[in-house]
Amino acid sequence: EEVLMHRIRNELLDSFDEELEEEIDDQRLENILQNITDYKGSTSFDRSQYFKELFRLQHQLVTLHDWVAASKKKVVIIFEGRDAAGKGGVIKRITQRLNPRICRVVALPAPNERELGQWYFQRYVAHLPAPGEMVLFDRSWYNRAGVERVMGFCTDDEYEEFFRSVPEFEKMLGRSGITLLKYWFSITDDEQHARFLGRIHDPLKQW
Repeated sequence: EEVLMHRIRNELLDSFDEELEEEIDDQRLENILQNITDYKGSTSFDRSQYFKELFRLQHQLVTLHDWVAASKKKVVIIFEGRDAAGKGGVIKRITQRLNPRICRVVALPAPNERELGQWYFQRYVAHLPAPGEMVLFDRSWYNRAGVERVMGFCTDDEYEEFFRSVPEFEKMLGRSGITLLKYWFSITDDEQHARFLGRIHDPLKQW
């Protein structure tokens, strides 16, 4: 029993080390931001309360992902939003304590030449979940309604066809037994500007 308790303690310490790493990373970013004269953000909040709430929510996520696996559910979660709005950080927190065989993240690059000639939704279909899986899309087919439209990567006809097709596509997902959840992340222009400055001044955030 003593050996078991020692092992449990070590595993808990490993878990806290992960959170300490995150906290140190946040502090490093805050120090960088403090050197940017036009940064107006507030960095004062209760870290201990934050981690307590994070652990509570992550425990619920573990329960959810165990239920998805046991009941053979199929879940798709889409994360969309403005650049630097926090999609990546939220996805990291969600998946931090989940089994990657059950919960996986899909972040597709720009389509290659072959994919450009396919049905638009085809490359996303290849990543849809099997029974007992959760798939998190870091950006999704809604790229066509956002960055592709803004950057001129699709024609006006393709843009209009997307809006005609996407309701039917998502209805098909529902009829196939997929639960689809969609989240949009937004921040103010000033906050986005501050975060972009943070990336410029922090080489670890420039990837």
